[in-house]
Amino acid sequence: MRKDSISSSKTIWAWSLYDFANSAFTTLIVTFVYATFFAKGIAPDETTGTNLWSTGITLSAIIVALLSPFLGALADKGGYRKRFLGIATVVCIAASIALFFPQKGEVYFALTVFVIANVAFEMANVFYNAFLPDIAPLEKIGRVSGYGWALGYAGGLLCMVAGLFLLVQPDPPLFGLDASTDQHIRATNLLVAAWFALFSIPMFWLVKDRKVANPPPAGQLVRGAMEDLKRVFNEVKKFRQVFRLLLARLIYNDGLVTIFGFGGLYASVVFDFTVSEIIVFGIALNLAAGIGAWAFGFMDDKLGGKPTILASLVGLVLAALVAVFTTSVFWFWVSGIGVGLLAGPNQSASRSLLGRFTPPKHENEFYGFFAFSGKFTAFLGPFMLGKLTLLFDSMRAGIAVVVLLFVVGGFLLLRVDEKEGVASSGRI
Repeated sequence: MRKDSISSSKTIWAWSLYDFANSAFTTLIVTFVYATFFAKGIAPDETTGTNLWSTGITLSAIIVALLSPFLGALADKGGYRKRFLGIATVVCIAASIALFFPQKGEVYFALTVFVIANVAFEMANVFYNAFLPDIAPLEKIGRVSGYGWALGYAGGLLCMVAGLFLLVQPDPPLFGLDASTDQHIRATNLLVAAWFALFSIPMFWLVKDRKVANPPPAGQLVRGAMEDLKRVFNEVKKFRQVFRLLLARLIYNDGLVTIFGFGGLYASVVFDFTVSEIIVFGIALNLAAGIGAWAFGFMDDKLGGKPTILASLVGLVLAALVAVFTTSVFWFWVSGIGVGLLAGPNQSASRSLLGRFTPPKHENEFYGFFAFSGKFTAFLGPFMLGKLTLLFDSMRAGIAVVVLLFVVGGFLLLRVDEKEGVASSGRI
């Protein structure tokens, strides 16, 4: 481990617990509960709702793609990584609370608040992920990343369980909530906000940030960040294995973004799942994903990030094909569990592989480009899904786009040389 590492077991667990906190947002709001409620309870009809939801996901992705490299460079230049993480976290929590208020027909109110929340969530992940190479020794970076993803899925799972039994299922609803105006469903956003706020505290309390001696004035800082951004962009191109990894992830992560944005909606529209059934489905997927992220973290350290990602992509292609063609609820469940088992390892191994390739003291900048690579084309999958759904009046046609994204991303990943990437980083 490097001398400037801030790693300790307490630090690692505090860092991982932030995944536990923020996964409530992506699980309940982005993927399962609010996405379905928006399409069925706010939008005029399911097809229009699906298309509008895809617009919200698309717009979020474009904004994050534009902001993440610059803010990553700015955080490194001024030593603002933890401060920016805090600001993004607060904005996401506040916007999650605001999602309680839109009701039937208030489409653009709901969509605007969702985009703000989703952009803040994604930007927070830029600064959060940038801590990984600092807190984890190189030989354990895969399993530490896996711990975070596993705890994240556990957090999403437990928050959904709480939402199911405290808010969605009770009849009449608890806490004086009015089912006639869907307050018991909308209140899941308040649960997400409280969960995120509570469990993110250890990250800000225990995880230390690198200090920057005598940070420059604001104007000079911005100019310096822009110069650093240009320099790092050129450096990323020079680190050819980093460039190849980010190029591959540009494509295959778009498939994951599409699944996460529309998985619950697909279950609702194609298989007529109720909100309660979608939450149970989400609980099962999160349980599988937590197990997958934890188990594959050891495979990542033993065999490498590239084989782990490739194995996950093969499995994700098969699972997606089953979801597209099956008319059986049983086989859709099998497909969903398969996606759960493999999505976590894919994300975790991608994050840890970049950590192995990243030069010391450039974590925020490189993870800014990591976020950029995850969002630059992330509008494509949701956009195509929405348009294909409208064209064929079927979400089956729309969701099929993820198969193509996984296959193309996998072929691009074959060009990555993991040994060369690690050697080039200077971490060994």
